[in-house]
Amino acid sequence: MLYHDIHTHQPLPKQNVQSILSLSLTDGNLYPLASIRPISVGLHPWFAKLENLEFQFENLRSKAQQPNVKMIGECGLDKVRGESLEKQLIILERQITLAEELNKPIILHCVKGFAELIEIKERLKVKVPMIIHGFNKNDDLGKQLISKGFLLSFGTSIFRVDSGPQKLIQQTDNFFLETDDAETPIEKIYETAANLKKCSVDELKARIFADWKKLNLTPSP
Repeated sequence: MLYHDIHTHQPLPKQNVQSILSLSLTDGNLYPLASIRPISVGLHPWFAKLENLEFQFENLRSKAQQPNVKMIGECGLDKVRGESLEKQLIILERQITLAEELNKPIILHCVKGFAELIEIKERLKVKVPMIIHGFNKNDDLGKQLISKGFLLSFGTSIFRVDSGPQKLIQQTDNFFLETDDAETPIEKIYETAANLKKCSVDELKARIFADWKKLNLTPSP
């Protein structure tokens, strides 16, 4: 069975790994998208500009309808970098509306904006899955997000001993794994997660693959 990497910026596919390549569709990214490899497309909060939103959003809407575009994002909120929070909220809500229209999951980038994410999800009554990528905060916040219906994806943060991600992996069954922009092989991340779960790597691969299928993330035959 393949390893499944839900969020990567590594452009080249890896042997024995099914990954979803994350692309940010900002002004300079008007190139045609690959039509075979699973990808996610979105307006990243670091680069999206409200003044260019209509232009960027129409580009996103057009590309997001490709069958191999499995998710919208990464999009989200970042209080450290990018536009003001007020502007980021407008940009994010447009992308959530698109994801709902296309019935595709959303993969989220979030820095210091978790309370706002929860508020948006509840106010808009978002029905599509919302996955927070690279979650690296404490387990109490993680459990709160899970209780609100969010899904979590973990990367290299699971190597930190006694960290929130380590505790959450031990305490929960439904999560995803990712490489993001790290050079660390996804195989090593799976091995660490399996050790934390006290299960075999094959058992973990099967569990995560089942969750991929539930979200319709696997490539079309």
